[in-house]
Amino acid sequence: QVQLVESGGGLVEPGGSLRLSCAASGIMLKAYTMHWYRQGPGKQRELIANIFSDGVSYYDDSVKGRFTVSRDDVKNTMYLQMNSLKPEDTAVYYCNAVYKTQNLWGQGTQVTVSS
Repeated sequence: QVQLVESGGGLVEPGGSLRLSCAASGIMLKAYTMHWYRQGPGKQRELIANIFSDGVSYYDDSVKGRFTVSRDDVKNTMYLQMNSLKPEDTAVYYCNAVYKTQNLWGQGTQVTVSS
């Protein structure tokens, strides 16, 4: 079964850190362009980071310098290390895998940044 499963979300205080995981089954992540999106309350889903099959990564300005995307090809898992979290980072975070005509989404994981 082809699927992406996110985990690692939760409640964290401002300035804290979380690491999100996106575990893949049925596909090899290293062949895909992988993305992290998020959708905050009342907002549209936005692209915040991606990592290409060659390992090159991209970050939106809103997270640049605070978030790091990585991929473990042995574990077939993508990660998003989130540091210096802010209340405006509160959102449901989704991973997305794209390759040719395939466009796969995980179910999302909630991140809440609040004191």
